[in-house]
Amino acid sequence: MTKIIGTLGSHCSLQVLKGAKDEGFRTLLITEKKRYHVYKRFNFIDHVILVDEFRDILESDFQKRLNKLECILIPHGTLISSLSSEEIENIDVPFFGNKLILRWEADRNLKEKLMLESKLSIPATIRSKTEIKDLCIVKLHGAAGGKGYFLASDRNGFDEGYNKLLNENVIKDENDLYIQEYVKGVPVFLHYFYSPISGDIEFMGVDRRYESDIDGLSRIPSKHQLNVPMEPTYNVVGNIPLVLRESLLDDVYKMGENFVRASERLIPPGIPGPFCLEGVYTKDAKFITFEFSARIVAGTNLYISGSQYSDFLFQHDMSMGRRIAFEIRNAINKRKLNRVIT
Repeated sequence: MTKIIGTLGSHCSLQVLKGAKDEGFRTLLITEKKRYHVYKRFNFIDHVILVDEFRDILESDFQKRLNKLECILIPHGTLISSLSSEEIENIDVPFFGNKLILRWEADRNLKEKLMLESKLSIPATIRSKTEIKDLCIVKLHGAAGGKGYFLASDRNGFDEGYNKLLNENVIKDENDLYIQEYVKGVPVFLHYFYSPISGDIEFMGVDRRYESDIDGLSRIPSKHQLNVPMEPTYNVVGNIPLVLRESLLDDVYKMGENFVRASERLIPPGIPGPFCLEGVYTKDAKFITFEFSARIVAGTNLYISGSQYSDFLFQHDMSMGRRIAFEIRNAINKRKLNRVIT
């Protein structure tokens, strides 16, 4: 097998490359020089390309080097947060999945359109700060791992959070923010994989995220919380495994199937590979989807040896990283590689 599977050194790169190695591929890590001391410890990484910054991948000579190695590039959250949608779409290297759908992930308005097309239950979108009447969550566009999110119950609360982000140079203006109804419940992140080779939509796992310091705030007794001089943040620092009630699985699969079909209609060829529906289970066990990620998510790092759900589907350990490589290998063997790359 001559192809090499490569990815950026961050987010879930260890999982991706370990899975590729387990499926018989050579592996390539593109990492910033400051991070190399971490990755040199792992013997499943065959080749390393050191860069000053991840944006170096945009250079024409760099892409020619990847093509000479017959590299298939696996996207994850760091690629999306480092580059614009237009820059990603112009990368001239075989790219696992559908590049075009990443634009829909990065743009909150397009994201809402796809979720509605998928018949998902979603929180109300607040179009203006003047329309805030109840508790809302204000978010940045794109993959930021919860960075910059804040809560607001009225216009004054919005302005306070907005000015803080403006002063910290996190945003340029109000157009960089998206206001959404705050849904009360348990935050849950559903991991899926769609195979255009087999036609199967697989539920691969589920997680919760530990967000600092909103989760840490809950450890402080209520009588002291009002005296804590900080605005809680939602920056993700880790992930926690979950198993769902089995009675919820029917809706889990229906949501995944609706999302795949809607993506095929709106952004052909759809969403080959991993994706995640991110939302909240309410007190009535109804799932409200507030986000989606159109690629592998870091929560899958919990399941390097497979999850409870992947164990039902495969006869051996199957991480999401290995599932990607397994799909690429099947596509090569069946001469259908064009079905899973753009």
